[in-house]
Amino acid sequence: MELKKENLKNCMYLILFAVLLYVGLQNLNVVLDFLMRVLGLFLPFIVGAGIAFVLNVPMKFIEKNVFGRGKWKDTKFVKKIARPVSMILAILVAALAIYIVGQVVIPELATTAMGLGRNIERGIENLTVWINENFKQDSVIAEWAESLEIQPQKTLDAVIGALQNGVNNILTSTVSVTMGIVNTAMNLGIGFVFACYILLQKERLTVQTKKAFYAIFPEKTVKYILHVCSLANSIFSGFVTGQCIEAVILGTMFFVAMTLFRFPYAMLVGVLIAFTALIPVFGAFIGCAISFLLILLVSPMQALLFLILFFVLQQIEGNLIYPHVVGGSVGLPSVWVLMAVTIGGSLLGVIGMLIFIPLVSVLYALFREWTYKRLKKKNIKVEN
Repeated sequence: MELKKENLKNCMYLILFAVLLYVGLQNLNVVLDFLMRVLGLFLPFIVGAGIAFVLNVPMKFIEKNVFGRGKWKDTKFVKKIARPVSMILAILVAALAIYIVGQVVIPELATTAMGLGRNIERGIENLTVWINENFKQDSVIAEWAESLEIQPQKTLDAVIGALQNGVNNILTSTVSVTMGIVNTAMNLGIGFVFACYILLQKERLTVQTKKAFYAIFPEKTVKYILHVCSLANSIFSGFVTGQCIEAVILGTMFFVAMTLFRFPYAMLVGVLIAFTALIPVFGAFIGCAISFLLILLVSPMQALLFLILFFVLQQIEGNLIYPHVVGGSVGLPSVWVLMAVTIGGSLLGVIGMLIFIPLVSVLYALFREWTYKRLKKKNIKVEN
């Protein structure tokens, strides 16, 4: 009788799931809109969890190596200040990195952009003079255009009108852009406060989460969930650490090489390459393109030599540094890394590139565990 009740309950759950799935597919737009609204409500806390995860890596290192050693490590005072001081130092390290990038890269890029703007402005002036000279009503081109029943003056008026409408649209959208910036700043602020709370209370939150899981799910399911979380934490932490180390090494290599060969913008390019190299696989190429344009404005020949230097250092990084520093931390073959970056980038942009490599690594590790378990159960051995 008990078995029949259990089967009946499972059938009811299955039917309910099928009905909900059918209704959801029939109203997919409504479901997606609802999910996006829910995501918007929880976005500050998701951002905070992400900030906490990233800051937890240097915080753990500081807490372990600064306050976890020596004779005074077990004193009551050290135990009390270890966590908050480690968190503050980790925040300062992250802020210092952002400050260096802001002070070195952004001003130089702004100067270059202003130079490009002046060049474009001069080009537009020259183009305007050429149009006025060649499209006057008594010019040969104008007479030929009129013979084709084309009126250049009306065409120019239409273009200018379209540009004016575009400017008006830009001015109209300024308010919405400003509101978007304010909302983003608020989300980051709330997320940062939430991240600090997570970092200071992470052991207590972990215990509370385990209690909730054991209360809701069967023990076997909870153990598997905790195993997956532990695996994900290990892989994500290793990926963040490895990616940062790899970026610093690559940026230092560019700075030293460009200084030795007397390239311009050695410090700027080194910092820029290190910053963009945080994006897996494609990040360094983004930094290369920006650096190439910067050097091209100074010397076209040095810009071409920079491309050669980039591909040489990129080969060294790709074949020697990345596999040992990052590849080993995620345990993912190269083909899966490329697939994860491509899919993540197409779905979520740069954030997707950063998330999908460790995410696919977790799925790959879980699938490998399941495969080996099934092969062992079937008593099958496959030669490598």
